[in-house]
Amino acid sequence: MIYLQLFYEFFITGLFMFGGGLAAIPFLQQMGESTGWFTTQELMDMIAIAEATPGPIGINMATYAGFTAAGVPGGIVASVGMLIPSVTIALVIARLLVRFKESKYVEYTLYGLRPASLGLISAAGLTVFSLVLFGVEVRDLIGEGLFLFDYRALILAAVLLIATNIYKKAHPVLYLLISAVIGILIF
Repeated sequence: MIYLQLFYEFFITGLFMFGGGLAAIPFLQQMGESTGWFTTQELMDMIAIAEATPGPIGINMATYAGFTAAGVPGGIVASVGMLIPSVTIALVIARLLVRFKESKYVEYTLYGLRPASLGLISAAGLTVFSLVLFGVEVRDLIGEGLFLFDYRALILAAVLLIATNIYKKAHPVLYLLISAVIGILIF
């Protein structure tokens, strides 16, 4: 039964997610709250691991979430559920765009989806930001009126900001290693 639910949840996420892998974060946050498969803190870990591993972040997060919920088969089912809508839609749209590439309605529709995608990604970014720096979700932060920074996360963010501006041509792996070392030292 869990496999069917995993497939359904990630099929819906893949169907309505527009704007890349980061647009999946609000869907995953809601999914974690409604199903209990993972907490918001585990979602933050999921994002970090999905960003650090090769491949599309959305599929990486689906695999990780499915694995968290139901092991290796769950990871496979969640990934397939996430892929099927996007592959199907891409094939249909590619076929239709050849016919309707000059249509203003198609252009306006795609133009209108940009702000929605930006809003979803911004909301997800704000959630990640508030969890990392404040240790609470945005709604808790606003509701409680708390504005206490997690100084360790702030130090890590400052060091990485400085490092990325000084060493602009450094390999991204270097930044991951710096983050790991600082994380071990200050956390």
